[in-house]
Amino acid sequence: MTTTPIPRPEHRRHVEAADADPHDRGVARGTQLRDGIPAAIDVYDRLFALGGIAPAQVREDAERALDTIGRFRPGARAEIEGIARGAGAEPWHIAALNARTEILARSATVPPGECTTIVRRIVGDGGSAPRTFGVQTWDWHIELNALWHTLEVRGGRHGFVGLTENGILGKIGVNSAGLALHFNILGHVRDSVGGIPMHVLAAIVLEEAGSVAEAVEIVRSAPLASSGSFALFDEADAVLLDLSPVGVFAVRPEHGTLVRTNHFLTPIPATDEKTWLYQPDSGERHDFVRARLMRTQPPATPDELAGCLVTGDGEPPVTCLPDLDRPLGQRWASLATVTLEPATRTARILDGTPADIGSRDWRILVAG
Repeated sequence: MTTTPIPRPEHRRHVEAADADPHDRGVARGTQLRDGIPAAIDVYDRLFALGGIAPAQVREDAERALDTIGRFRPGARAEIEGIARGAGAEPWHIAALNARTEILARSATVPPGECTTIVRRIVGDGGSAPRTFGVQTWDWHIELNALWHTLEVRGGRHGFVGLTENGILGKIGVNSAGLALHFNILGHVRDSVGGIPMHVLAAIVLEEAGSVAEAVEIVRSAPLASSGSFALFDEADAVLLDLSPVGVFAVRPEHGTLVRTNHFLTPIPATDEKTWLYQPDSGERHDFVRARLMRTQPPATPDELAGCLVTGDGEPPVTCLPDLDRPLGQRWASLATVTLEPATRTARILDGTPADIGSRDWRILVAG
């Protein structure tokens, strides 16, 4: 096994789009990513092929996803089509990027990536207000390392900031109402294409929801055919959602803390989980982080919380470095570390692993 520090672009791209018209907003995003979206399409085409998913099937899945998006939120479809226009790509290619999680669920050879999330809610003492903040590693294929960006999107009900991949509407972020969202992928045997793609739903929540309660209502109203987890939190509330084809199930903080890796935490979807995708790794990471939090003074700041995700030799790979001896589809890496703080509407994105904290600068974005 040969692990190595992850090479980083000299300047991570930042994309801004501010327009009340979703299509025009998409055009602005696609234009800024015109040189990077073809590379993202190429990597995912290779991952789809590696998973045995024929190009015709990819196109059919993408067009089906686009139709579902259009029925649920016409503006989201218009924004995807705008990205395609701005990038000079066919709309189904951009839809395939947005539905990449659902399309890859067909594959038995390209398992999803692995991420770890912690959310802390501190109840105020002596009349002080409660504080809620979160941290996440985003672990994914090393081949996508140059193909993600930070973003600032305005023009909808709420502006939001965070990070996403080239061509994809959203992923992790916080909005101008103080609603934050961390995002992990899960796996259920009934996962399929036909519902709202998880990445599109994340963007819809960040654009529309002004609170945890509103976010949960949006999620519960969405037609779901795949699985994922949203950690949703605002200044006063926090909840972890198991999203699946068999329903949406909530987990509340335990001792003021939510910990999420990549397995279901509620019994109904866990019954038919794709345990071969993530276990035992997900359970080991989850137990390790929970035990670390119990042994130490509870983290009181986002920086302290982020430190809980640093791991090394002999520990579960919460800090994930790529094994370059492995082939395409098996080289996982912590591409980014993200902290979110609703009270200040702030996302801090580190172009690096949790172990890089202190040696690399955070990019600080405010949705205000």
